[in-house]
Amino acid sequence: MAGAGSAGLLPKSSRDFGSADYWEKFFQLRGKKAFEWYGSYLDLCGLLHKYIRPREKVLVIGCGNSELSEQLYDVGYQDIVNIDISEVVIRQMKERNASRRPRMSFLKMDMTQMEFPDASFQVVLDKGTLDAVLTGEEEETLQLVDRMLAEVGRVLQVGGRYLCISLAQAHILKKAVGHFSREGWMVRVHQVAHGRDPASEAEPQFSLPVFAFIMTKFRPVPGAAPQIFELCAQEQGQPVRLDSAERLVAAVREQQQHAWLCGQLRAAGAGLGRSVSLDLCSGHTGEPRYTLHVVDSPSVKPARDNHCAIFIIPQGRETEWLFGTEEGRKQLAASAGFRRLITVSLHRGQQYDGMDSIQAELSASVMELVPARMPSQQKVPFLSVGGDIGVRTVQHQACSPLSGEYVIEDVQGDDRRFFRRLIFLSSRNVVQSEARLLKDASHRAQKKRKKEKKKQRSTNASEDLPPAPGQSIDKSYLCCEHHKAMIAGLTLLRNPERLLDSPLALLVVGLGGGSLPLFVHDHFPKSCLDAVEIDPSMLEVATRWFGFSQSDRMRVHIADGLDYITSLAGAEGARPAYDVVMFDVDSKDPAVGMSCPPPAFVELSFLQKVRSLLTPEGVFILNLVCRDSALKESVLADLKAVFPLLYVRRIEGEVNEILFCQLSPAQKLATPELLDMAQTLERTLKRPGRGWDDSYVLSDMLKTVKIV
Repeated sequence: MAGAGSAGLLPKSSRDFGSADYWEKFFQLRGKKAFEWYGSYLDLCGLLHKYIRPREKVLVIGCGNSELSEQLYDVGYQDIVNIDISEVVIRQMKERNASRRPRMSFLKMDMTQMEFPDASFQVVLDKGTLDAVLTGEEEETLQLVDRMLAEVGRVLQVGGRYLCISLAQAHILKKAVGHFSREGWMVRVHQVAHGRDPASEAEPQFSLPVFAFIMTKFRPVPGAAPQIFELCAQEQGQPVRLDSAERLVAAVREQQQHAWLCGQLRAAGAGLGRSVSLDLCSGHTGEPRYTLHVVDSPSVKPARDNHCAIFIIPQGRETEWLFGTEEGRKQLAASAGFRRLITVSLHRGQQYDGMDSIQAELSASVMELVPARMPSQQKVPFLSVGGDIGVRTVQHQACSPLSGEYVIEDVQGDDRRFFRRLIFLSSRNVVQSEARLLKDASHRAQKKRKKEKKKQRSTNASEDLPPAPGQSIDKSYLCCEHHKAMIAGLTLLRNPERLLDSPLALLVVGLGGGSLPLFVHDHFPKSCLDAVEIDPSMLEVATRWFGFSQSDRMRVHIADGLDYITSLAGAEGARPAYDVVMFDVDSKDPAVGMSCPPPAFVELSFLQKVRSLLTPEGVFILNLVCRDSALKESVLADLKAVFPLLYVRRIEGEVNEILFCQLSPAQKLATPELLDMAQTLERTLKRPGRGWDDSYVLSDMLKTVKIV
């Protein structure tokens, strides 16, 4: 059996599928026209030839009047027995095949009480029959299916296969996988076809993908035999071994959701109205290999060749605003001039052989996502930045008990310079810390990659390489815009021309790669810094990979920032007085609408403790990342209650806001005065003999500052 017939032939209730009377009436009304449920022979032949050998004895249960058995017979599978509960259809099929296919037999038989001896067949083929019988999870229905599957197991030889074509609805998949895994059989689910566009078919087709269950009968083993679960997500793909029945069921559900989404995207044309994302996984490992974002631009005027395009994001650049945010991708899609743009991110830990191989690998998958009105003969162009896929080298990967899995990777930026990044894998598209590599180090890295490629070694297997030396980091360059803004905030300390020659006490909570405290230490020679970091792994990362080192002017304290500040504020006698307190610490709780800092760091009572550690002219600088507008208003109100003078600086293209907090409204500076002081500080920092990045203009960081 296989595809839904005309509307008048459909049952009033799915329970009718299990009724012999229903099928008698169905085939009387249908006549001799073949009924192909879940696809024709041409749809399924690739799978059938993979799992059935020509000389094997095959039993087809619930054969109906499908042409599948006839077509198998005609290509050499001639030892086929067909059974069905309908006397009408068995009579029709005998008449149709008596002379043309003499070795193929048709028998009226109840598959729950088959009359064959044990181990009579090597294959039992079922196209839609299990789906027709298992109409629900009522006790009577489940008992009927138990009898059916028990009979399938009885008539199969050891090593034989039950090949069941199904839509794999949840209750059917659960029953089939559960039954045969308990029997000790190998369970494989193989995706064989996607539903077709109903408008293009003579008969309606199913919108869900079609699957095959391949259940292989093993000889019973005393005791607990190991269970085998596998999934083939592509018709010609390799099976992926899964560790449980639950994981197999979940993986099939993901494939169904993917097919449903593709159908929605095709039907929507270029007017989806929302951004959609999906992962494409490796057929060998099941690991995510590509992340696709589909962005429609209905405002783009339709033209013959602007229906759809694919944009390959170079490795390492998926975190940039243009590629890593919904707003950025909308801007990219509009500027590209296509009504639908599909951006593709490449995952770390995967090997890519270049743009051509990626195009070949993605072509079939992305064609499922193009708008339905796009001409079938039209090719989808692949776009990228500079025509390449970028460079990413994972230098180190480890797991911290506090921060989880993380990687240190070197990536090539759009100016061909290389950058080192710290990424927490719990937030794969967020750069925790970043530093620019010196040009000579970048050149050495490129030569090393070429040498390794010749040896055909994975660029990700770099644990055996020596750690990159600290001097390979360009310490004069701040990569993060929010770090640049935080440094510019030192202008608020007044007297910028004397700032380098004056003692400066700073407390920095949140170390990461150490770029922020290291920059202050190197550019303000009289500064003394206390850096607080809760995760000892991050101190090791900063020291080994980002050129950070402690000195008599800069010490790192491994502690919870909350506890450290509480202890200082509550100390008896003289407490330390800081000119600057900086918070650049992320939250580990994704459920909160504020990812930086953790909410406890901006509670009113804790802010009072921070205030107590500042000098009267001091400044508290906070990196705030808050997507919850109500929560942000509450945070700003508490800050304003503790620090009467509050400036805010939005980071363009990012969610970050840098807050500069001071104790006295009398310290307020007008924008022209603030910019003039920033320019004075920058001239001081640029004195001969001091390393300074000319692209960093302090006053630019303060042009958009507003007083709250």
